[in-house]
Amino acid sequence: MSKPLKQIHLAAHFPGVNNTTVWSDPAAGSHIEFSSFAHFAKTAERAKFDFLFLAEGLRLREQGGKIYDLDVVGRPDTFTVLAALAAVTDRLGLTGTINSTFNEPYEVARQFASLDHLSGGRAAWNVVTSWDAFTGENFRRGGFLPQEERYSRAKEFLATANELFDSWHGDEILADQAAGAFLSDARAGSFAHRGPQFDIHGQFNVPRSPQGRPVIFQAGESDEGREFAAAGADAIFSRYATLDAGQAFYTDVKSRLAAYGRRPEDLLILPAASFVLGDTDEEAEEAAHEVRRRQVSGATALKHLEFVWNRDLSSYDPEGPLPEVDPLVSEEHISRGRAQVRMYRDPVAIAREWRELAEANKWSIRDLVINTGNRQTFVGSPATVARTIDDFVQADVADGFILVPHITPGGLDAFADTVVPLLQERGVFRTEYEGTTLRDHLGLAHPDEPRGQRAAS
Repeated sequence: MSKPLKQIHLAAHFPGVNNTTVWSDPAAGSHIEFSSFAHFAKTAERAKFDFLFLAEGLRLREQGGKIYDLDVVGRPDTFTVLAALAAVTDRLGLTGTINSTFNEPYEVARQFASLDHLSGGRAAWNVVTSWDAFTGENFRRGGFLPQEERYSRAKEFLATANELFDSWHGDEILADQAAGAFLSDARAGSFAHRGPQFDIHGQFNVPRSPQGRPVIFQAGESDEGREFAAAGADAIFSRYATLDAGQAFYTDVKSRLAAYGRRPEDLLILPAASFVLGDTDEEAEEAAHEVRRRQVSGATALKHLEFVWNRDLSSYDPEGPLPEVDPLVSEEHISRGRAQVRMYRDPVAIAREWRELAEANKWSIRDLVINTGNRQTFVGSPATVARTIDDFVQADVADGFILVPHITPGGLDAFADTVVPLLQERGVFRTEYEGTTLRDHLGLAHPDEPRGQRAAS
């Protein structure tokens, strides 16, 4: 007996603060004007996507002590953007990345509860930690927390926020005009939390919101991050969107849930995925090659090489060979605020490997960066892309994908118009929203539902 078809979850990531986008393309628009966010969100909602996702950059990246201006620079405040989008959408979920290292539980809980009310139950929180002292310099807390302390703080931060969300039960507001009684309990919203990270007490001033709590996302790749997600997240982002690596990550994370009394369907796995479409597969491949070359200019290639070499390479020809000099290994790094720096833990070994690749393939510096960087996840005609996405989800590579177009705000339009209808024809993606909240879209239980009720229904 064959297992039933899984329903695919799709989301849209408005890219920013990175070089995923080709900002120099004539079709590219602003990454800060509200019209761009509104266009992107309305396209996602027209296609019946689950949610829109905003990443966050808390400090401008630097290279050699100067602002790194080859990427899209800056991002408006997350809550401001999402609250505004709540007014121009009706069903689309609104997911924001908010850091647990530099914020406080009361403030963040109040903001998300407010967003959930304003949107009618569509708020989600991507809980992240900060990894570098460079970003911390922008905050009074400042500085750097070791990895184990970052996750300890994040765990207690989330637990404390949940206590605040749950301090209202949902039945306290009477608003009985005849009796002159507004609340049934004068102590509504009372809370007290004392722990290693937070010692707070008082009354939470936002009544229980439509979802009870926002949907919780987590993006950890480390073992600590996977455990954090298994313990309390509703969805986890993944960078594994290939068949073998995706299945391994999927199996590992899902296997951790039982230890926390949770079922596999209680945590969704959603990798980020880029795409390039064409009328034919061949046309799409040609377009994808051109996109990669536009994403990696000569100047960008040299800056990327500096992530590993930790040296000023501006005198090198990007169309020429790699430097013969070895990387400079030092605690001080030429690139500040970049997660990629953490990926190259042995830069001398990486440089040796890259030289071998470049020599074997006759690659220039730019060729190497293009070919060792992230390729588009899905490339092909709409039929090919729809089939591949469906095959990956049915094979438990993921429960769905968070799509990252290389053009904003219009880069999602073609996917919405050509790929989504094919997924709907396959019977694996909704034709209409069946509920009003993000929990409805994702098939997640409301915190107030008895365990197992959603599965039974």
